[in-house]
Amino acid sequence: MTLTPARVPATGVRRLTRTLYGYAFLDDFVLLYPVYALLFADTGMSVWQISSLFALWSVTGVVLEVPSGAWADAMSRRRLLWIGPLLTATGFALWTVLPSYAAFAVGFVLWGAGGALGSGALEALVYDELDRLGAADRYARVMGRARAARLLGTVAATGLAGPVLAEGGYPAVGAAGILACVLTAVTATRFPEHRTRPETTGDSWATTLRAGLAEVRGDRTVRGALLLVPAVAAVWGALDEYTPLLVRDIGVAEATVPYLIMLIWAGVTVGSLLAGPAERLGTRGLAALLAGGALALAVGAAARSLAGIALVSLAFAAFQLAEVLADVRLQHRIDESRRATLTSVASLGTELATVATFGVYALLGTDLAHGTVFAVLAIPYLVTALALARARAATARP
Repeated sequence: MTLTPARVPATGVRRLTRTLYGYAFLDDFVLLYPVYALLFADTGMSVWQISSLFALWSVTGVVLEVPSGAWADAMSRRRLLWIGPLLTATGFALWTVLPSYAAFAVGFVLWGAGGALGSGALEALVYDELDRLGAADRYARVMGRARAARLLGTVAATGLAGPVLAEGGYPAVGAAGILACVLTAVTATRFPEHRTRPETTGDSWATTLRAGLAEVRGDRTVRGALLLVPAVAAVWGALDEYTPLLVRDIGVAEATVPYLIMLIWAGVTVGSLLAGPAERLGTRGLAALLAGGALALAVGAAARSLAGIALVSLAFAAFQLAEVLADVRLQHRIDESRRATLTSVASLGTELATVATFGVYALLGTDLAHGTVFAVLAIPYLVTALALARARAATARP
């Protein structure tokens, strides 16, 4: 039977999105996530050693973030998407079989490298395949649902980690994590990829990187869209790590804290799912969304009540939605041949800004309550909203 022209793109979009949602879910469905810090401590690692492992993980991601984006523009993006989870699986295997500081360090380097290979490559592959099918306008909705799938994977892994740990100990949890990574890699091989790639040469990735950075310098709209991503994503991404402390400060029992954290992440999931309809907001609407999220964050965090936590959930939903929309703006403005490179540059900016936010939080948190620090860190979102509003006004001016 011959497919009609209208059905061919629909079939292609369906295959792409199903693969993407499965990949996103499995990539975060790792039972080691909620318990690996316990594994380190139970192996005899000190707080300093555990902190050094986290630092090594971050440094690996920062160092490889942009080069891996350039590689994704110079070679098969699909290949990088299945190699990355296998590197992570190797690291988890080391943790499970040879639990020691050296094995944990090598595992974090492999995990950081695996994450860097997928960063930029995934967004670029999805956007270009949708564009080839004439469905680039669906990118916001598709990526919003993919982020929701990731959140569901995290929640499911968190719920299963306790029973599996109780039944089989760390070896069972580690084996489940390895299996999830292998399944992620297998799913990645199902991604379609029709991009015409340049011939791979010794300096092709470096050439791609230079061309991408030149595009940022030479095009103000690309530069603005690229800077918007870390401006939106970094602060709330860092604050997420402190939400248990914020929740505990309102006076609830320790056993209640996880349930309120799930309430916050329910808001984040809703924000992801609203990305498709919200793409019509435009610059002015995005500015209003950020300003509203900032006010909800400041008021909710300062309230130190259950109603305040609900407002924080609403704020995080707004920031998650804004993060997806910022990524959409960037993808619409960059050239296909440098898409993964510039997406990785934006991710690098997010990581550096997140580290800076951790530092600011540490300074402020020495003397201020967690709710007060959250409220103060809502200010960058008001500044970003004001900058967007002024840019929109300048564009509209004759």
